[in-house]
Amino acid sequence: MQLAEIVQTLGLSVRAGEQRLSREVTGGCVSDLLSYAIADARAGNIWITIQVHPNIVGVAGLLDLAAVVIAGGQDPEKATLDKAGEQGVAILTSQESAFTVAGRLYELGVR
Repeated sequence: MQLAEIVQTLGLSVRAGEQRLSREVTGGCVSDLLSYAIADARAGNIWITIQVHPNIVGVAGLLDLAAVVIAGGQDPEKATLDKAGEQGVAILTSQESAFTVAGRLYELGVR
């Protein structure tokens, strides 16, 4: 499933990395610990978190993630969006909780 389809179906806001919306999503990870995401996520995954600082962009780039979804209505820091724009990392936001976003992704077949 392409990232653009997930954005549309879940009503996510694209805050950075619009050029990555054609990316194929291979799975997902939910964590607010950067170290856990580094250990658990794989290339092409969507990472759901409530973290908003620039380090999430570093993790996403390191792992070649399809996108980072910042859940719970959290607003990413300007420095995060600037860094994501420079590095071509997709940052998406949702008003829904991380639990709800993960459940909806699971219903779409993202494992």
